[in-house]
Amino acid sequence: MTRYKKQDPEITRRKFINAAMGTSAGVGVLSLVSALGSAKPVFRLTADVAPPMKGDVLVHAEGPNQGQVVKASELSDKLVRAYPKGRDSKGTEVIRDKDPTNILAVYKFAPGTLKEPTKLDATIDAQIVAYGDRCTHAGCNVGDDPKTSGHMFCPCHSGQYDATQGCRVLGGPPPAPLPQLPIKQEGDQLVVTGFFLSRPYGFNKEEDWEEYIKKVEEAMA
Repeated sequence: MTRYKKQDPEITRRKFINAAMGTSAGVGVLSLVSALGSAKPVFRLTADVAPPMKGDVLVHAEGPNQGQVVKASELSDKLVRAYPKGRDSKGTEVIRDKDPTNILAVYKFAPGTLKEPTKLDATIDAQIVAYGDRCTHAGCNVGDDPKTSGHMFCPCHSGQYDATQGCRVLGGPPPAPLPQLPIKQEGDQLVVTGFFLSRPYGFNKEEDWEEYIKKVEEAMA
């Protein structure tokens, strides 16, 4: 069991919002409307809370290789948790680990295993795929289902997903699949090619997520 499964998503969420609202204006950020929660509190978009974006490189989120680049050659059908690493406005490398929604689940499956509704053109050779790793029900981190390879299980309320088919919901209370993150391979690295393809946890509607993306794009322009 990892530290992620033990987090209370509501406490994590409150800490994130409080920290975001208290961020100093001196860091050179733009004020955006947060889509986290129905109140949509104002927060400041710093590089470490920005969502995974085009050009980010995936790095290990836990374990002995924490902070190091995730290598395509080391992946398997066992979940690897990762964070996106990008750059701030000054060009300094920053791991985007201050928003809990940025935690990712990365897999490499045997050829022919990944099937629709997985967006195969957003995978690497239809084998390596990345998803947001917060359950769409209550925001808990999802892990491997020990009973079935390629399936994922949420320890909080028994949500079940199929990682080989777009993380579609197999059972339990989740209202939607885990969001897929489009990636490509450069050398042995995994590089993000765009935003999550569907709304991650914390966004009640697709329109909320689309609006948030527009605001992020405006901030980064």
